[in-house]
Amino acid sequence: MDDKIKDVVNEKLKLQIDSVINGMTFTKNFRSPTAEEWYIFLPNYHDPVTGGAAGKTIIHYNLYDTKEIFINTTIIFDDPKLHKADVHHLVYAVGDEIVNRLVGYADTLLSVHSGENSYNAEYKH
Repeated sequence: MDDKIKDVVNEKLKLQIDSVINGMTFTKNFRSPTAEEWYIFLPNYHDPVTGGAAGKTIIHYNLYDTKEIFINTTIIFDDPKLHKADVHHLVYAVGDEIVNRLVGYADTLLSVHSGENSYNAEYKH
């Protein structure tokens, strides 16, 4: 029987994604009662102006009463290498991992700003 399942991400890209995610680190820059800002450091990626973090994540908590918590998360990648269409899978995987690590299982609206790889997503748990 023919295997009809095809993997759209090649092995080289999978290794690159694993390497970047395993090397990803965060530094919290700012916190208020309703928001956090985190710098995102990725191996081989950086801000071309400062040489620092490849991007930042802003997490804004919308609190309605005491029953419902909704989170708006914005990820901004500053490295132009992450703006190219050929690394879309990497940007998506890193964005997903950032949400998993920093936001967890809360309902989240995600907005990723990364040139051609910009996208919006909704996480409902």
